Parts: sequence; C-alpha cells; structure tokens
Amino acid sequence: MSIFIGQLIGFAVIAFIIVKWVVPPVRNLMQKQQDAVRTALAESASAAQKLADADAMHAKALADANAEASRVTDEAKQDSTRIAAQLEEQAGVEAERIKAQGAQQIQLMHQQVVRQLRGELGAEAVQKADELVRAHLADSAAQAATVDRFLAELDEMAPSSVVIETGASARLRATSRAALTALTSEFDSVAGGLDADRLSKVADELVSVVELLRSEQVLAKHLAVPSDDASAKANLADRLFSGKVDESTLKLVRTAVSQRWSAEADLVLGIEHTARLALLKRAEVTGEVDAVEDQLFRFGRILDEEPRLVGLLSDYTAPAQDRIGLLDKVLGNNDVNQTAKALLTQTVRLLHGERADEAVLDLAELAVARRGEVVAHVSAAADLSDAQRTRLSDVLARIYGRPVYVQLNVDPELLGGLSIAVGDEVIDGSIASRLAAAQAQLPD
Repeated sequence: MSIFIGQLIGFAVIAFIIVKWVVPPVRNLMQKQQDAVRTALAESASAAQKLADADAMHAKALADANAEASRVTDEAKQDSTRIAAQLEEQAGVEAERIKAQGAQQIQLMHQQVVRQLRGELGAEAVQKADELVRAHLADSAAQAATVDRFLAELDEMAPSSVVIETGASARLRATSRAALTALTSEFDSVAGGLDADRLSKVADELVSVVELLRSEQVLAKHLAVPSDDASAKANLADRLFSGKVDESTLKLVRTAVSQRWSAEADLVLGIEHTARLALLKRAEVTGEVDAVEDQLFRFGRILDEEPRLVGLLSDYTAPAQDRIGLLDKVLGNNDVNQTAKALLTQTVRLLHGERADEAVLDLAELAVARRGEVVAHVSAAADLSDAQRTRLSDVLARIYGRPVYVQLNVDPELLGGLSIAVGDEVIDGSIASRLAAAQAQLPD
C-alpha cells in the first residue's frame, strides 16, 4: 500500500513536474507548430492564388501574343505583297531601261560601223578617183580641157562686187587711205612735168625722209598727230627740208604731213609709197613699164623658191647696205632693168618688219595698178596657150570691171583646172582642190 502510495506520490510529482515544466513548452511548441502550419496553409493558399493569377496572366499574354503574331503575320503578308509589287514594277522599269540602253548601244555601234564603212569606202573611192584623174590628166589635151571647162564656168559668173586693194592701201584704215589718195593725187600733179633724172632724185630724197622719220620718232609723231590746222606741221616741214631737197620733194612732204593719218606709221608708209611711185613714174617716162613689171614678178618667183633668201633680205636688224649687197649679187648685172633694180633696192632698203617676198609682190601689183589694171595670180598645172591666156584675161576683166594682168605660176600638183587669186579674193577651180575637198568630206 505504501508502495502504491509512494508510487502514486511519485506519479503525482512526475505529473506535476510534467504539467509545470514540460507541458507549457510542449504546448508552446505545439502552438508554434500550429501557427507554422496555419502560416504554411495561408502561404499555400496565397501561392495557389498567385499561381492561378499567373496562369490567368500567362493565358492572357499567350492570347495577346497570338493576336500580335496574327497582326504581324497579316502586316508581313501585306508588306510582302506591296514589296513584291514594287520589285515587279522596278524590275519592269529596269528592264525597259536596259532594253532602251541596249537599243541605243546597238544604234551607236551601227552608226560607227556605217561611218567606218563609209570612211573606208570613201577613202578607197577618192584614192581610186585620184589615180584615175591623174592617169587621165597625164594627157596634155585632157589637162587643157579642164582649163577650158573652168574658163567656161568663170564666163557664167556674175560680175564681182569685190573692191580690189593692192599694195600699201590694202593695210590702211579709212582715214589713212583717204590721206594716201590725196598724196597720190598730189604726186600725179607734181610728177607730170618731171624728167627721169628728177624723178630718181625725188625718189631718193623721199627715201631719206622715211629713214629720218624712222630714226626720229618724236619728229614723226609730231608730224603725224591729227590736227584741224595743218599749217604748223607744213611750216615745220619747210624749216626741216627747205633748201635740202628738190622743190617737188618738199611739196610732196608738205602734202603728206598736212593729211590726217590713222597712225604715225601710216605717214611714213605714205611717203614710202610715194617714193615707189616716183620710180614707177620714171619707168613710164622712159618707156620701161613692161620690162619693170616683168622683172619684178620674176624676182618675186625667185623669192618664192628661196625662203632663206627671203629671211636674209627681211632681217631689218642687219645693216641695209649688207642686204642691198646681197640683192645685187642675186640680180647680177646681166639683163637687169635699172629702174626695176632701183625699185628692188629701195624696197629692201626700207623693209621694217615686212617680209621681202610680200613687199616685192606689193610693188609688182602697184606697178600694174598704175596702169589701171589689177593683178591675177593664176596657178595652173601646165603652161596656158595664148588663146587660154587671152580668154582668161577677158573673163576676169568682165568679172572685175577692170583690165587684168595675168601672172602665171605653173604647179603640176594642181593636176588640172586653175587657181586664181585677185587681191583678197581666191577662185580655186583646180582638180587637186576638188579631190582635197572630197577627202575632207569623208567621215572621221
């Protein structure tokens, strides 16, 4: 019993201890576990809700994505259709451009081929024509026939309205040309009563005046300056030359300085021109006109064939006496007309920048012009017959309304026909020029 009581007490103690110290912690622990379970359940419910929300959002996003994908697909289909249409249109335009460019290129190539063929055929034709013409014109009768045909063509020409200018006047302006006309008129008046010796003297003195004016440029400028009252310049000429030159020379110088000239050099040129007229007048007085003209043209042909001689005679920086000495050697002493020699000497002595061959040509044309004629420089492949010369002179006289002096130059390279130069006008009817014209018209 006691054991039982003791065990009961021990059990009570143990129960008390358990209730007192074990149960509260266990209860707390259980409470905590319960709280933890409740929290876990709450969190599980929240997570389930979030999962549900996430599923809903995922479903919505998937629906939106499907809708966007559908929209993008539709737009892509529309863009692809539009791009395809644009590419098709561009391809059509490009194809047309390439087609047009190809057609143009073909056309250009066609034109080039045609031009090349024409050029080759034309060159061959011209070459063959040249050979046939040369072979045909090897016969003198055929060559003469080309001259006759050209003369027939000239015969049908209307009278020319060209004004023929030769010598010094061709290079002068209107004012100086009028002054030279007045000076020439005065010379004709003064020279009418002079003999050959006085004409030679006047010529020499006028040359000296030219050389003085060229060396004294201030004096030349003063005498050439335009003035309404020319008496002062005439008086100055009197003071300078009175008692030193012939009265006729002084009168001509007074007339020259009293005129109105376009330039200072034109006054010098006018006096030089008058010096030439004095010697040409001497040829008239002595009856040497034809011989003088012939020798002047002959010397002109010599200069045409000797360019080195032209250069030496034209070099006005060399002493005049040296150039005149060279001229004397060329002329020699046999069969030389003294008036012609004096004219050539005077011309070479006064060269001042001009070419000797051009100056001699001007001199020869002036000699012809003094007789009221003009010079026609005619080039032919062979010498002309007397009948052809006469016909040519008559035809040219009708064309220009004045007597024409024919100066013939034989040039076999012309092949046939004639080439005529009168002043600045050229009538080229040579066979060579026609062949050259045909050659020039060939395509490049």
